[in-house]
Amino acid sequence: ALIEERSAVTVCGYPLSIFFIVVNEFCERFSYYGMRAVLVLYFKYFLKWDDDFATTIYHTFVALCYLTPILGAIIADSWLGKFKTIIYLSIVYAAGQIVLAVSAIHDITDTNKDGVPDNMTFHVMPSVYEKQRSTFFSIFYLSINAGSLLSTIITPILRAQQCGIHTKQQCYPLAFGVPAALMVVALIVFIVGSGMYNKTAPQGNILVKVCKCVGFAIKNRFRHRDSRFPKREHWMDWAEEKYDKLLIAQVKMVLKVLFLFIPLPMFWALFDQQGSRWTLQATTMDGNFGVFVVQPDQMQTVNPILILVLVPVMDSIVYPLISKCNLNFSPLKRMTVGMFLAALAFVAAALVQLQIDVSLFKYYVNLNVPALFTLPISSDLFVLIFRVKFMILDEATSQTCVYEQTLKFGSSFTLLIPPTLTLGQMCQGIVEVTDINPNSVHMAWLIPQYFLITAGEVVFSVTGLEFSYSQAPSNMKAVLQAGWLLTVAVGNIIVLIVAEAATLPDQWAEYILFASLLILVCIIFAIMAYFYTYIDPVQIEAQFSQPEDEKKRKSLEMTKKDSIEKRKHSDSNSLYQTKM
Repeated sequence: ALIEERSAVTVCGYPLSIFFIVVNEFCERFSYYGMRAVLVLYFKYFLKWDDDFATTIYHTFVALCYLTPILGAIIADSWLGKFKTIIYLSIVYAAGQIVLAVSAIHDITDTNKDGVPDNMTFHVMPSVYEKQRSTFFSIFYLSINAGSLLSTIITPILRAQQCGIHTKQQCYPLAFGVPAALMVVALIVFIVGSGMYNKTAPQGNILVKVCKCVGFAIKNRFRHRDSRFPKREHWMDWAEEKYDKLLIAQVKMVLKVLFLFIPLPMFWALFDQQGSRWTLQATTMDGNFGVFVVQPDQMQTVNPILILVLVPVMDSIVYPLISKCNLNFSPLKRMTVGMFLAALAFVAAALVQLQIDVSLFKYYVNLNVPALFTLPISSDLFVLIFRVKFMILDEATSQTCVYEQTLKFGSSFTLLIPPTLTLGQMCQGIVEVTDINPNSVHMAWLIPQYFLITAGEVVFSVTGLEFSYSQAPSNMKAVLQAGWLLTVAVGNIIVLIVAEAATLPDQWAEYILFASLLILVCIIFAIMAYFYTYIDPVQIEAQFSQPEDEKKRKSLEMTKKDSIEKRKHSDSNSLYQTKM
């Protein structure tokens, strides 16, 4: 009674419990996307992993993030219930974030105080779980987008700060610590509102039920593989011995949609490289926009910003115009266009990479200068422009001079100090050799590829889910959601396989490889879509529910008829006994 009374409280027309869930989701999304935004840079510049290995581990993590919700849903529906599952896995989630933040403190294992961790085994990325999320309220979507957008802007700024006890480095502990703190806040907020939630007991998971039905059909078909057994219209019909025809019909509809999901992982293989390859690409570019400087990992914010712009544009302008032109732009055709746009995005990324490779060409100059010693200096930590000062001391005469050098984004120089150096205020005589030119390709050139990939996402992802739900029964949405998450996970697995297996010498060639693979998959998907027949799940379900109703009606009629016959027989016997 207390729970019902508290749940009845509303704020601005919404149940009070909604606001606890919204705050929880905002903090959780901030935590996840904030950590994910700087993850690949943490791997490369803190753990000193190469680009391929950093990309592999990053996409392994993302793949697990999309696989574990399926496991979480099964645990929630079959064992613990949704509330307890969210609480327990959130504790694991928060613990993982805290461990990651603490392990990013380089002073912990930097015993020789040189700024490099001596024991890399401690700095290991823990596995975390990502909660299953409801999709019923628009305000809920707003909290997700707001959390991800703000975190992608703020976390790279925190990462760019200098912190440390012995040596000052980029502050990964702060970049990971803030998301970890917000995940703890998300957990506390969710627990505080526990009395207002409608907690239902586990009633079994539909995904498990569907898998059992499919498994029984396959097993039963294998048992009756002999030619003397009559064939059935569909292989799922071999489950009729154990499961009712309505469930079998629903599974058939779901399998028909899941079959179309087979080519989809290739799209996600390209899409999720925004956080890995494209972020690494941005580290080799000039982020000075005049008024402000964009960090490489902040370029990921272009995607959510463009989503907020393109979704209403597509729904209000593009799709209505296509409809007025009497063009049949069906959902599957939209998805095909989305895949093609993603492929074009990687072609654009390859073109930008070619320009970057030219601007980063290394050259060496032999000056034949007898040097007392050489001093290599470089700017590889995303600092746009800064000045460094070197004090040179002649121990014999105690004379000193200060040499100033301006380092630009991505540049590398070697200073040759000859024995004939004239000590004075300007340190005249030092020869500056450019090893790597400053980055000359501007980050603004990344915007076209982000625009193409985001347009592809809007056309592909939103349409894909809408199509899936329209072609399957309402009670099977969880199965389709699991299938959709599985395509994202498999897409990330494809990236890590290519990153490890491909032996392409140039990054632009890898971009072209991914674009070519997606074009090939796009053609296959277009052929599959051409032969797909749209269905109405409600009508199909009605065909199986009507016979049941008819059967019940006939059963009632037979019962009534038997009752009348018995009554007549009884009356006849009574009359016979009276006459006797």
